[in-house]
Amino acid sequence: MSSTLGIGVPVPKMLPITGTWTVPFAAYLVYLSNRIFYRRIVTEKYMGDRLVDGAESTSNDKPDPLFLETRAHNNFLESVPLCFTLAAVAELNGANRKVLNYAMATLFVLRIIHIEFGLKLKDTVGLGRPIGFVGTQGFIAGMAAYSTYLVKGYWGY
Repeated sequence: MSSTLGIGVPVPKMLPITGTWTVPFAAYLVYLSNRIFYRRIVTEKYMGDRLVDGAESTSNDKPDPLFLETRAHNNFLESVPLCFTLAAVAELNGANRKVLNYAMATLFVLRIIHIEFGLKLKDTVGLGRPIGFVGTQGFIAGMAAYSTYLVKGYWGY
């Protein structure tokens, strides 16, 4: 698995698994970004994260729709970059490709569950929120531990 630089020099593909998963994650991020854009265009609220200034937008019974969209977007951005970094570290240190693929697929599903079946459900308290949160935290801890395990020889173990 290598490509050339255009001059015939082979260059190995360093992160094929992590690179493959950039497409669905980026597509979902674009989708979340466009939800905010659409909400801003429809409501003509081009600045800020609340439709009604000074309104309590964090209550569960009547969340501010713009606040909800921006929180969903920010929530995705708060965890996915670190997850990708951890996955890349594991892949560069020889992670099993099947394990890494399953882990990335699970993370993708967890992030969608967190938003679509958690934040976006009635009163923002869908079951997807705790499942997505705990699952993502498990991914972070698990991938960090797996990466450490993969380099244990470096430390003499």
